[in-house]
Amino acid sequence: MSFYFDQFENRKPPAPLDYSIWRELLYQFLATITLVVGAWYIWWRWTYSLNYDALWFAIPLVLAETFAYMGLVLFTANLWKTKDYPQQPPPTAYSETQERIPLDQARPISVDVFYPTYNEEEELVKLSILDAKKLQYPHPIQINIHVLDDGKRKTMEALAAELGVNYITRNNNMGFKAGNMRNAMEKTSGDFIVICDADTRIFPTFLINTLGYFRDPKVAWVQTPQWFFDLPEGKNLRLVMKKYLWYPGYVLGWVIEKICGSVMVGQDPFVNDPKMFYDIIQRRRNWANASFCCGAGSVHRREAVMEAALKAYSRSIDTVIDEVMPDISKALTKAAKKLEKKDAESRLQERLREAVTSQIIHEIEMTPYKFHVSEDIYTSIVLHSDQERHWKSVMHPGVECKMLSPQDLQTWTVQRFKYAGGSLDICLNDNPVFRPGLNWKQKLMYTSTFWSYFAGLWNILFLLSPVIFLFTQIAPIASFSSEFYKHIFPFLVLNELATMVGTWGIPGYKSKASYLAFFPVNLRALWTVLRKKQIKFPTTPKERQEGNFFHLVIPQFMVIVLTLAGLAYASYGYQHGSFTNLNGLLSNIFWGFNNILAMSGLVLTAFWKPDEISAQ
Repeated sequence: MSFYFDQFENRKPPAPLDYSIWRELLYQFLATITLVVGAWYIWWRWTYSLNYDALWFAIPLVLAETFAYMGLVLFTANLWKTKDYPQQPPPTAYSETQERIPLDQARPISVDVFYPTYNEEEELVKLSILDAKKLQYPHPIQINIHVLDDGKRKTMEALAAELGVNYITRNNNMGFKAGNMRNAMEKTSGDFIVICDADTRIFPTFLINTLGYFRDPKVAWVQTPQWFFDLPEGKNLRLVMKKYLWYPGYVLGWVIEKICGSVMVGQDPFVNDPKMFYDIIQRRRNWANASFCCGAGSVHRREAVMEAALKAYSRSIDTVIDEVMPDISKALTKAAKKLEKKDAESRLQERLREAVTSQIIHEIEMTPYKFHVSEDIYTSIVLHSDQERHWKSVMHPGVECKMLSPQDLQTWTVQRFKYAGGSLDICLNDNPVFRPGLNWKQKLMYTSTFWSYFAGLWNILFLLSPVIFLFTQIAPIASFSSEFYKHIFPFLVLNELATMVGTWGIPGYKSKASYLAFFPVNLRALWTVLRKKQIKFPTTPKERQEGNFFHLVIPQFMVIVLTLAGLAYASYGYQHGSFTNLNGLLSNIFWGFNNILAMSGLVLTAFWKPDEISAQ
């Protein structure tokens, strides 16, 4: 069976970005100045620039700017410094990963490799298993590969038998992926668990390069970067322009690339490239011990996961008992008074507590992986907050596996909604900021993650503000004067410079544009959580979905239409004397076009045809 990604099988993963102390110091210098100038700008906006004739407009926008600035502060803290964990040689025995086992009780390490699956193609899972069977290790080791099939398919069971791996299924699909993994943990016993998705193709060196971190007995899990090897590489701008404008287009494209650097048309249309997230954001959290698990491509210490689950299980039982026993005690006290049998009251309460406890134990589930759409980050928070064990996490910088990226807008939207909804649900219902056990650095990093998902609330104001001004001439600031430009330009320029240095050369505009265009999904996820609706667990499709997905980008398209209409209306009004605020018009032309560019990229993905790009 052939797949669309067969043509990409020989691609090599990118190397981790090189660390430079001088680049880091330069970033810290620029970021500090940026935050100071940004605070100066925000203070000026609140104290001197509000349009008191339109506070209904001015206050929401300055609040949006303030919240965005707070997000910048959190992002700066995230990127502040890099502290990679030193990579150690792979342990020769399980005892080398423990602090309580004497060295003379050495035995080989045992590893379970989990492949949860539901409805993925058997041939796709087969490729993943075949790669897992190539795992290497320099010392004796026991590796067991398990197919965790929630689809209960006879064909998948037959495939597992054919490949000589274990097949695990269950009677129900409670807890979805998290429940599937819990069921597998009950039936396996490996010291370490490698978590994969159905499409995760781990490299032979995976265990060699990750298990060494577990020589530190405090390390609970190691996350590796997720590399999407099927991302379209795109074509050089000069070649694309040559196709449509012949040699003049080629020359123009060449000039643009000389000024801006390499420009690839059709490259990663959905901004799936994880390098910004893993090599920049996650990797920079190692210093705070706050790099969280992202599911696939991670390896977990079974002891840590099970111990955390048992503690959470015990706390849940105690919580329920504490909730029900006061009412029961009141009833017993009242009954004892009537019968004048006070001596028997305490014995009855003790027996009743034992009975209630026994009943609750059978009703409460023990969940090594929380039954949650974001079970990975939820588990990370639980382990990081363990006040007794002080578990550590490691973000390993090197790519150790490859997987498939979303290949259509529908798949992309499903995935992003799950991320947003799961994170917002955790934030609003079990906020780690108020969770005991996390230190201030960890709370800061987790807050940075959750804060980003609230951005839809203020991003929609940034998108609609120029539209309001262009149609009404009502400004959110007192005046688009030199004072305004004096305060905002230094902040914007310094922020761009700091970001360029802080991201180590990875272009940031596409990520910023995606962050802005993502507002409808964020808002829908937030509304779902506020209504206490369950975030669905749809399996992310692993195959390209056919069709037109324009209906998914109607909000972004409407922003483009309204902005263009506003620009046309204001320009016409200026030409005929009805629109008199030239400075405001120029500022909002720049602002509006930035919004249009940000929205356009996502709108175009609704019509993107992968084969047109990949067939190169």
